[in-house]
Amino acid sequence: MLYTLHELAYASAGPFRIGAQMARDFWTSPLNPAADTAIGRTAFASAELFESVTRRYGKPSWGLDVVTIDNKPVRTTEQIVWSSPWCRLIRFARHIGDLKRAGKPTAAPAVMIVAPLSGHYATLLRGTVEGFLQDHDVYVTDWSNARQVPMLEGRFDFFDYIDHVRTMLAQIGPRAHVVGVCQPGPPVLAACALMAEDEDPNRPASMTFMGSPIDARLSPTVTNELAEEKPFAWFRSNMIHTVPWPYPGFGRRVYPGFVQLYSFMSMNEEKHTDAHRKYFQDLVSGDGDSTGKHEEFYDEYLSVLDLSEEFYLQTIDIVFQQHLLPRGLLEHRGRKVDLSKITDIGLMTV
Repeated sequence: MLYTLHELAYASAGPFRIGAQMARDFWTSPLNPAADTAIGRTAFASAELFESVTRRYGKPSWGLDVVTIDNKPVRTTEQIVWSSPWCRLIRFARHIGDLKRAGKPTAAPAVMIVAPLSGHYATLLRGTVEGFLQDHDVYVTDWSNARQVPMLEGRFDFFDYIDHVRTMLAQIGPRAHVVGVCQPGPPVLAACALMAEDEDPNRPASMTFMGSPIDARLSPTVTNELAEEKPFAWFRSNMIHTVPWPYPGFGRRVYPGFVQLYSFMSMNEEKHTDAHRKYFQDLVSGDGDSTGKHEEFYDEYLSVLDLSEEFYLQTIDIVFQQHLLPRGLLEHRGRKVDLSKITDIGLMTV
């Protein structure tokens, strides 16, 4: 019901959004003699602010067609090297001719950046990808929005995530490096342990975890504390909702991205309020640099995706409530995940 109400609220704001767009165009028209007056700029800022906080933010583009390496422009091409209904493995192929002109070797170690599946799109790691492109052959996991995945494609849970990581590492080949940013830490570590035990030739050369909740009992955050304070049934009752028509995933039970976004923003409510107040003031004053930075940040921050019910609830249970991996109790498809089997994979943490 909540998802349907959310969509109805968005639709009902449509006429007002159109009105705000028309007002914005009116007050910025070069034919309007009052456009550059205090009243005109204030009216424009009001319309722009309303439109920006009520619009729907779609999946952002990567915007990495050209990157700077050693002060030289190097073109890149997005290549989908593997895909499933739930994820695409994207490779950012660097232009060989540009690399030679930049004096960089054309061969580089492969790194797979596992983006978090926690409410935002993989493009949130745009800066991280650009940094690794300096001297790596970069691959990144591009997780799907659960509301876009038809029910016929089946479920996607914590253990499917582990399987996906293994499959994508195999697609890249031996001696790649894997980087888990925040949420992916536990399933990536589990995948590496299973690959090590199997002596899989495609196991990574190193694994790096950035702010990952490998053991959520240590240095708990607000999110960790919430997961421990509330019973498991509370999350199922309050956080899971049904995707409404006409989305492809109509009928699928999900943890909606807009619920996650509200949770994120409520933890820093004053900060976000101040940011939008300043944005309004910058629009009135015509500070293009400041408004551009605000829009760039919030265009990404307000773009969210849904998580499947089973993945979200299993993550709460396995990672944040039972702590199965650090306790040595996690099993995957009937196999115990034994971290002691990892003997030749380098480990780095941030």
